[in-house]
Amino acid sequence: MRVLGVDPGLTRCGVGVVDGTPGRALRMVAVGVVRTPSDAPTAERLLLIERGVEEWLDAHGPEAVAVERVFSQHNVRTVMGTAQASAVAILCAARRGLPVALHTPSEVKAAVTGSGRADKAQVGAMVTRLLRLDAPPKPADAADALALAICHLWRAPAQDRLLRARAATAPARAGTAARAAASGAPGVRRAARPADRGTPREDRAGQDRPEYRDREIRRDPA
Repeated sequence: MRVLGVDPGLTRCGVGVVDGTPGRALRMVAVGVVRTPSDAPTAERLLLIERGVEEWLDAHGPEAVAVERVFSQHNVRTVMGTAQASAVAILCAARRGLPVALHTPSEVKAAVTGSGRADKAQVGAMVTRLLRLDAPPKPADAADALALAICHLWRAPAQDRLLRARAATAPARAGTAARAAASGAPGVRRAARPADRGTPREDRAGQDRPEYRDREIRRDPA
């Protein structure tokens, strides 16, 4: 499976392509950065990112795209630019009908290094080791893009199995709920049947108790 990882950013958008399957050696296909001038209007910068991502999709033909999930930071301006770049990458993939996966930074760090709190140096070192590179990719955005692709390659099969399992059990759960509703199981409200309304207490509690039999005997002569 071939995955394009995208580390979104308005000034530097990291991109990396990795081939591999779980349990087998990974191979880096290409890595780089799509850059935009910081003094250019935002619309022009987003257009440059769109063109850059499209070029990578054309050149390498990935089967899936993994994008870093944007999370809240103190610098709102930085978050906005990252979110806009992320949306461009998602749009490019969707235009081609490619599946898109969003992974948080902690998920990527945990998948690659075993710790969700690893720093960029640790991520770069593990990416270098896993892909058997001579040196960590530079800048860090490029290494992060490769880490995203690796994370998706390792997590996607497990996620697919989980989704298939949920889809397979959904009809069974629906049938169980329907049967529970029909039988009046605890926790399921069942509308009272006409025969239940106005029924004497002894009929509901059980007519075999002696006091109920006596009550019936006293009532019959009347």
